[in-house]
Amino acid sequence: MIQIKAADVSNLRKTTGAGMMDCKRALQESNGDFDKALEIIRKKGKAIGIKRAEREAGEGVVLARVSEDGKKGVMIVLNCETDFVAKNDQFVKLAESIVDQAIEKNPANLDSLKQLKLNDVSLSELIVEQIGIIGEKLDLSYFEKIEDSKVIAYIHPGNKLATLVGLNINNIDVQVGKDVAMQVAAMNPMAIDKDQIPKEVIDKEIEIGKEQARMEGKPENILEKIALGKLNKFYKENTLLNQEFIKDKKKTIRQYLQETDKNLTVISFKRFSLKD
Repeated sequence: MIQIKAADVSNLRKTTGAGMMDCKRALQESNGDFDKALEIIRKKGKAIGIKRAEREAGEGVVLARVSEDGKKGVMIVLNCETDFVAKNDQFVKLAESIVDQAIEKNPANLDSLKQLKLNDVSLSELIVEQIGIIGEKLDLSYFEKIEDSKVIAYIHPGNKLATLVGLNINNIDVQVGKDVAMQVAAMNPMAIDKDQIPKEVIDKEIEIGKEQARMEGKPENILEKIALGKLNKFYKENTLLNQEFIKDKKKTIRQYLQETDKNLTVISFKRFSLKD
């Protein structure tokens, strides 16, 4: 049997993240050929991936990053099967390398992100490789990005929830942006303002309001007025600019922003939670 050098094992481990014994076995099987050993580790990942294809990968991490100029933000979700793996440093580093590539290369969509290369290996291949090393189904399941005058990212402790918020003015206190990003995380708004709520949702809420009032014995001629009152409450709960500010319930998010700059507003936001 060919003598495997410790330096070769170390190099393969550094390249793949696989364990020392897995790297040694792969090098032995490939008669010391580094490229073939790499392929052996990747094939192991594919085999495990096929075997575990039906498993549910409901755990994982949600990460967000903002570009150095503060005008672009990206968010990714890397799934695994168990919370134990989600907290593993190697898994988190893999997710961080993916989000770093996303912010650097600015892919158009999830499929384009998966094809980006890191150390001459596509991210999709890298994930397959890590399946063989970690031993669980992994899936890069989500990618979103926003580009605005000012973008703020927020990751909730534990990496299970993240948000991106785009503002229309760049030169503002960063804490203001963070406050709004935390608001989105905590209150999960449906839209930025009333005019972004789909008509079918509004119609449904009006009908629900009417039916609730009818069940309470209210006269038919005032059901519409009661339903519209309930609709205003719906807007306050589900549209970001009209929500009560979680740090000061005496003001709305719109009022909070206008205290900073009368023209300041939210242009876009993204939110993803593994627990919703």
